[in-house]
Amino acid sequence: MTDSQTQLLVLVGVVLLLLIAVGIWLTLRRRQTEHLQQRFGQEYGRAVTELGDRAKAESVLSEREKRVSRLTIEPLAPADASRFDQAWRALQSRFVDSPAGALAEADQLIRELMLKRGYPMGDFERRAADISVDHPDVVEHYRAAHAIAVRGERGETNTEELRKAVIHYRALFEELLEVRAPAPMPAPQEPAEPRRAAGVK
Repeated sequence: MTDSQTQLLVLVGVVLLLLIAVGIWLTLRRRQTEHLQQRFGQEYGRAVTELGDRAKAESVLSEREKRVSRLTIEPLAPADASRFDQAWRALQSRFVDSPAGALAEADQLIRELMLKRGYPMGDFERRAADISVDHPDVVEHYRAAHAIAVRGERGETNTEELRKAVIHYRALFEELLEVRAPAPMPAPQEPAEPRRAAGVK
């Protein structure tokens, strides 16, 4: 085999290796995209639109997913769930007399519930990002409610908008009100048959 033939074979081998590497990289990227789209749903599209670049959006969502995986998010004990549920019912009953006050209570109750579940209390955008990892279907409710609450603080909302904000908060509240399953009861053991005395039939 001549030197030129050897060089050609080496070149073909290098090109094949590059093609294989590119194929593997593209496959991994496609799988990551599919995973993030399934995990985040509409939040995936929102991130792409907001950042204007799919790769940047996927990087942000992946980092968000990793950050939340390091948290200890726990379901509520039944007693805590009952307490939060009663608090929500009470604030709803106060809405007619004080819509703005009920909305402020709803926002505070959501924060307390998140904290009890194990979410850190950063700024609003961080809280929404954390929620989006495990509850992507309701994070938009959180954003909508918060936007109305901010305008409400400036006196730029009416009663109907405040009512809608409380409804948005309720969607998130119900999603987060996850109760720890009770520990399974041990299966009853069959009583052991008494030993027969020798010679007894």
